[in-house]
Amino acid sequence: MGAEKNSPKTLTKKRSTTLQYLFNLEAKNNGNKNSIRTSLSSFTTNESSFKVENEELLSMISYCTFVFTFTDPTESPSQQDLKKIKLIQLLSTIKSSPMPLDRRIMSPLVSMLSANLFRPLSPPSNASHTTAEFPDDEDMLTVPTPAWPHLQIVYDILLRLVLNSDPKTLRFYIDQPFLLNLLSLFQSEDSRELESVKNVFHRIYTKFPFYRSFMRKAMNDVFFHFIYETDRHCGVGDMLEIWGSIINGFSMPLKEEHKQFLLKVLIPLHKPRCVQAYHRQLAYCVSQFVQKEPLLGGIVVKEILRYWPITNCQKELLLLGELEDLVENIDQVQFRKLARSLCTVMAKCLSSCNLQVAERALFIWNNEYFAKMVSHATEDVFPVVVEHIEKNLKRHWCRSVRELSANVKSMLEEMDPFLYYKCLEELKQQESRAGHESLKRKERWERLELAAAKSCLSLMTKTKCQEQPIHATLVQESNYTAKLKRGQR
Repeated sequence: MGAEKNSPKTLTKKRSTTLQYLFNLEAKNNGNKNSIRTSLSSFTTNESSFKVENEELLSMISYCTFVFTFTDPTESPSQQDLKKIKLIQLLSTIKSSPMPLDRRIMSPLVSMLSANLFRPLSPPSNASHTTAEFPDDEDMLTVPTPAWPHLQIVYDILLRLVLNSDPKTLRFYIDQPFLLNLLSLFQSEDSRELESVKNVFHRIYTKFPFYRSFMRKAMNDVFFHFIYETDRHCGVGDMLEIWGSIINGFSMPLKEEHKQFLLKVLIPLHKPRCVQAYHRQLAYCVSQFVQKEPLLGGIVVKEILRYWPITNCQKELLLLGELEDLVENIDQVQFRKLARSLCTVMAKCLSSCNLQVAERALFIWNNEYFAKMVSHATEDVFPVVVEHIEKNLKRHWCRSVRELSANVKSMLEEMDPFLYYKCLEELKQQESRAGHESLKRKERWERLELAAAKSCLSLMTKTKCQEQPIHATLVQESNYTAKLKRGQR
């Protein structure tokens, strides 16, 4: 059997099989190389055909990458106009394209957009005051960007790109650093650019759900920087508009993260002195939270009262209007807890020397819901309000304020006449006690002044008595000196 296994015939058969296998393997490798060469050649052909077909589009993108500042006198106006034409053509091409853009176009296109948009912004036009302190003056709000003729089209291209492209594809080009750079453009002082940035940023938030948490956190960081460090930012109102839409879409019950945003961001935004620039958007965001969860209303009112201004009348007007809206979403139990602190602030406002503040505080009493809440908390409200109403009737300089105060007095008397007159009697007693205290204080001062006068008189008398012996001694010494001189002569 060993001879059969090692016979020449068997060895020849094995050897021939091995050689055949090697020949087949070599042929297979040659076929793979040929297929690779074929695929490479086809890829090269496709690449070259792609470049030929999109040569004009790539050329426009390349040309538009060059940035014109519109402030350098060496820049050619004809080249600026040519770039504007190419940007318009590029926008038209993207709008009319039936298919999404190829990735080989997307990369240079996003690079071109970044080169034009993400630029150093000009320094603030007024370093000592924020431009937002002048909300009624549009000229003060807008500092035109010189390059806006180009930037306007670039923003339109970016917006069209976001709307027409698949988010899963676009996320490779619009990443987190891109979003942070876009967020920094909210510091522009050009209202036209702020509007464009707001639209693009909001569209990205809507279409890119995987970036929403990051975008919310990034906006919160900007708010914190504004509240606690700079007190200056032109785009706070625009970002709050985006947040208003976001809050409107929150599901119930509210997450703890969203409640913390209300307490740590929205409420402290009432503190800056330029709050009137963005108060409309801020009040909308706060009201959305309270409408979704009314139990937050009492907390919000309590926190707003902490930031009540002392000398800023315009801010007082805004907060009075906001409080009136918030009270309409507060139930009776919450109002009773807040009644004394809330009406203390409102009472100070209705007796303010500023006409607008006093009238606005008095007009709140015409609100039926507010009057109804007060009628259930008269014991807490009347002792605070009656005093200021009576002061207005006696001493306020404005006739219209006195008339409005008389109307409020009539309404309070109808609610609870016994309690009103009880508070009135207590007020008279307080005034009487204050008068007695004033007289006592005046008498004490008179006694002190009399004692001081007596002490001064006695001190002067002692001084004169001490001065007389000294004067006599000096006279004697002078006489003795004169005698000595005569004797020497």
